[in-house]
Parts: sequence; C-alpha cells; structure tokens
Amino acid sequence: MQTDIDKIVRQAVDIVGRASRIPMQYFRAPLDLEAKADDSPVTVADRTTEAFIRDELTRAFPEDGIFGEEFGTENLDAEAAWIIDPIDGTRSFITGNPLFGMLLGRFVDETPQIGIVRMPALDETYVGAVGRGATRNGEVIACRKTTALSGAMVYVNEAEKLNAADPDRFSRLCSVGHTRRMAYDCYPHALVASGQIDAVVDCGLEPYDYLPLVALVEAAGGVMCDWAGDPLGLGSDGRVITAATPTLRDDLLEILGA
Repeated sequence: MQTDIDKIVRQAVDIVGRASRIPMQYFRAPLDLEAKADDSPVTVADRTTEAFIRDELTRAFPEDGIFGEEFGTENLDAEAAWIIDPIDGTRSFITGNPLFGMLLGRFVDETPQIGIVRMPALDETYVGAVGRGATRNGEVIACRKTTALSGAMVYVNEAEKLNAADPDRFSRLCSVGHTRRMAYDCYPHALVASGQIDAVVDCGLEPYDYLPLVALVEAAGGVMCDWAGDPLGLGSDGRVITAATPTLRDDLLEILGA
C-alpha cells in the first residue's frame, strides 16, 4: 500500500477534479429523477459521477476499500478505505442551486487521513490531511479562534427536519451566536474549515455525508463530534457538530442538552 500521503492527496484531488465535470454536464438541465427508499432524489449524475470516482480509485489504489453512497461497499476489511458522496446536496443540484458538493475521504485503520470537499459549480476544492494542514484551491486555510458562542457565526443545517423532530432544541439553536443562518449539505462545514464561520449543527446525515469532512475540519484546526460529544464513525447516528474550537463545541453540546 502506498504510504506517501502527499502523493495520495494529489491523486485524489486530480480524481475529484476530473469527476466534477460530470455533474456540471447535467447541472441546470432537464433530469429524470428517482426516489430512494428514504424518499431522497437520485439522478443519473449521482450514479455516473460515483462510478467514475470508484473506477479511478480502484485503478490508483487497488488495495484500498471503497464505501460509496450509490453503489455500496467493496473490500472494507482493507487497511485503508475511501468514502464517497458523489453529489452531496442532490436537492440543491436538481433545483439549480450551486451549493452542492462532492465528498471524498480516506481512512487508515478507521482513522481519518484525508478529507476533500469539491464544489463543482463554484470551482472550489477544500483539502485536509493529517499532518499537512488544510487548503482551499491550494491556499492555506484555518478555522477561526472564536471561543465565545455569543460572538459566533453559526449555521443550522436541515432546519425543517430538526424543527419537526425536536422543536425545543431547534428553538434553543435559533437564539445562539451573533449570526445564524439556515443551510444544507457540506458547504457550511467547509466554511468552518476556511475560517468564514464558526460552527455548524447538522442532523439526518449518513456516514458518506459526514465522515469525509472530519479530516478536512481537523486539519484546519477545528473539531467534529456527534451530539453526545463522541467521535464520529460509521455507527454514528447522523447528528453532527462542527466547531472552530473545543470551547464552541462544548457550548453547543450544552445547548443541545448533551
């Protein structure tokens, strides 16, 4: 197995860069939609993009396992494995909103090593790797150092889901921070990594939605956990906090009643 992390990062960035041309061929064009078991939409763009990424990963890293949203798992007993979300934010994609992303993460012995967020319509690539820091389009990025929640810029993802499932928690979140925005998908987490905002509270996620973000956020100096304060893994329940500092994480855990 390859051990040169810098080479692996370069290959992975190249793969997602080339893969991002695929959804852009379909973006803001008529699409046939299908519904998954959870009623979320899927398109030919999702499947074609993941198929391309899987083929390229298999060619470049034949010993590694793969876990993708559309086509499941392969060789997850391997020492290293990749996790793929070909279009994170399909609802954004199908409605012409450019804030859909592409997620790719690599794990070694179940520990996050590399995390990539590619935003095809924005032509932005966020990359984080253990011991290598984080970048956006090759420029170094880092989380803010905010420690006071009262002065924090906080995004709440999937607000309607949270309000329907837990209106008390949602109400508490609507009063935190200096600035609040309701949002979706991976981009707010990348904004924490790049120092634009301070925290994201998210819910209803699958492993391919959150696990590729961990190495990026941590490489930028931030933290991620579930709503109980525990590290994220394949068995996490999909409720996630991303924060620029441990202090903000702890304050948000208290707000959430962890």
